[in-house]
Amino acid sequence: MDLTVVAYIAYLLISVALTTWVARTLSRNGRIFLADVLHGNEKLADAVNHLLVVGFYLVNFGFVALYLRQDQTVADARELFEALSVKLGVVLLVLGVMHLGNVYVLNRIRRRGAMEREQVPPVAPQGWTDPKSGPWAPPAPQA
Repeated sequence: MDLTVVAYIAYLLISVALTTWVARTLSRNGRIFLADVLHGNEKLADAVNHLLVVGFYLVNFGFVALYLRQDQTVADARELFEALSVKLGVVLLVLGVMHLGNVYVLNRIRRRGAMEREQVPPVAPQGWTDPKSGPWAPPAPQA
């Protein structure tokens, strides 16, 4: 069997395993974080968590599939490991960037929610103005 095909198979198996492991880890541990961001709404946290995992799988498996192509033929074991290290390194970097992006966005949502809870409500109205007088009133009829 051609070593390029072996490189493809190894790349796919390792990439799928890594993506699945990272997605499960993020899902399990991220649920608590999401519940805090969403103020204890467990059902919404579970739904958002599931949507994030599905999106994570779609983006990563799509990237893995697009990055599968190998321009050079793999002649020996050294080239096989070099090709795998480059491809898996890029996949791991993409996984890490996606993870940091998700954490950043969720942390921004969490901070915004904390700031909204700390804000003092506006002052209640102290009186009413007659809408027929003042600068916003319609012009008086001309005689």
